[in-house]
Amino acid sequence: MATMGSLIGLVNRIQRACTVLGDHGGGAGGEGSLWEALPSVAVVGGQSSGKSSVLESIVGRDFLPRGSGIVTRRPLVLQLHKTDGGHEYAEFLHAPRKRFTDFAAVRKEIADETDRITGKTKAISNVPIHLSIYSPHVVNLTLIDLPGLTKVAVEGQAESIVQDIENMVRSYVDKPNCIILAISPANQDIATSDAIKLARDVDPSGDRTFGVLTKLDLMDKGTNAVDVLEGRQYRLQHPWVGIVNRSQADINKNVDMLSARRKEKEYFESSPEYGHLAHKMGAEYLAKLLSQHLEAVIRAKIPSIIAMINKTNDEIEAQLDKLGRPIGGDAGAQLYTILDMCRAFDRVFKEHLDGGRPGGDRIYGVFDNQLPAALKKLPFDRHLSMQNVRKVISEADGYQPHLIAPEQGYRRLIDSSLSYFKGPAEASVDAVHLVLKELVRRSIAATEELKRFPTLQSDIAAAANESLERFREDGRKTVLRLVEMEASYLTVEFFRKLPTEPEKAADKNTPVSDRYQDNHLRRIGSNVSSYINMVCETLRNTIPKAIVHCQVKEAKRNLLNRFYAHVGSKEKQLSAMLDEDPALMEKRDALVKRLELYKSARNEIDSVAWK
Repeated sequence: MATMGSLIGLVNRIQRACTVLGDHGGGAGGEGSLWEALPSVAVVGGQSSGKSSVLESIVGRDFLPRGSGIVTRRPLVLQLHKTDGGHEYAEFLHAPRKRFTDFAAVRKEIADETDRITGKTKAISNVPIHLSIYSPHVVNLTLIDLPGLTKVAVEGQAESIVQDIENMVRSYVDKPNCIILAISPANQDIATSDAIKLARDVDPSGDRTFGVLTKLDLMDKGTNAVDVLEGRQYRLQHPWVGIVNRSQADINKNVDMLSARRKEKEYFESSPEYGHLAHKMGAEYLAKLLSQHLEAVIRAKIPSIIAMINKTNDEIEAQLDKLGRPIGGDAGAQLYTILDMCRAFDRVFKEHLDGGRPGGDRIYGVFDNQLPAALKKLPFDRHLSMQNVRKVISEADGYQPHLIAPEQGYRRLIDSSLSYFKGPAEASVDAVHLVLKELVRRSIAATEELKRFPTLQSDIAAAANESLERFREDGRKTVLRLVEMEASYLTVEFFRKLPTEPEKAADKNTPVSDRYQDNHLRRIGSNVSSYINMVCETLRNTIPKAIVHCQVKEAKRNLLNRFYAHVGSKEKQLSAMLDEDPALMEKRDALVKRLELYKSARNEIDSVAWK
């Protein structure tokens, strides 16, 4: 298992790299982007709900601009990185070489960067500010501070500002990977909470929503929020957390956040209303709760993240495959270069298969894990149920019931049972094909000599994949023949050893004919099941042999043989294979960087998630 927070720290780095490469669009990320696929926490609340104070309490630093009206006018993507010690500092993505150790300067930079996009107006912008804070006093976490929801436009704001803010907030919280931190002040009716209303619209089940009550210390005397915090007034899937923010007097006196956290803790522990909840109240508890949940969400999303990365990689590879570049030299030199590149690729590919490089072990995983699991899931219990056996046996008899043994019924049951093995057999062929196809992609990417020649990469990939498709078809035909062979000739010795006499009725009160029929059918089902299990064990061993023979061995021996045979006759096309248009170099460089990011992200996620 990965250590707590390591996945979040990794996601922070990947998100930051995505942003540097421009791999995101509107909202938290463009459609289908890696940024969007990675979970984060969006902080939602009405104006003056205490949203900024909650964030500062979580960070333990006073760093956000304050004032009346709309202060947060651009999304702030806040990435917290827990360090083992040393100085606290902050970095902005728009000023990557500058470290801020004075958090008052961080506040000014946020305000200045906001004005740079929106001007010195009260307008808003959906272009986010990216801020990273490194501190031993934080937990690994990604938070997105969004403009406060409002009901009316004030002087200097467009009439559309109310809807514009809601649209911006929704662009983040609508996404299924977004965790919603809904901030509501305790001194207002929870039923009127803008944050809860919006969260309920986009997350009606409450699976993604964490409720936070602020300003508990400012409630009218004699009232409390226990019903809300204990989930009786408005229930969420996750526990409510109460927060006591710094007072304005504390802010004016520059009371530091660590002292404020201590005061908050003392408030809850000494409170007659909230004392029993003190262990799960406060900003420090909220930060840990969010970090733990975010870690769990990321871990659960890993398969879909990896699938999206693989899909995007294929799309990027396809784009790269379309780019080409020429090199100088005669046809003989060009042919030698192409064949040399092919040999280099083939060498890397074989290293992947034989264990010199990672990846070949996944083929063994198909045989040792995927195939047995698929065989185990086959619905023989349902297929050989009393009801189905009765139906098949009866239909096989036609109008004349069987006299001694229902042979046709047996054969139909066995034939129909054996047909189920075709699915796992073909799935194993396809799974190994995908591994080989992935190894081709990896090998092309890992062959340094090929990186200069994208068109040749495309040609090799196309030739290799064409061969793999051919090997897959051979593998599919072979494993299906194995299944069909089992169905073509049954092992008669197995059935000759079976008892032929039906069991006698054990219960004298039950009609003999009924007991005979049920026991007889039950025994038929049991006999067929035993035979199918025997065949299953045979196929479990022979299917991998067939796949290795038809696909893996052939891929090692003949992956590029057809390409070699044809390339020599393409003298006029050789320069095109090694062609490069200067105008496309910049585009390719950007694609290669993005592809490297995705590959690195996938490998890092794999390495961290399954430790």
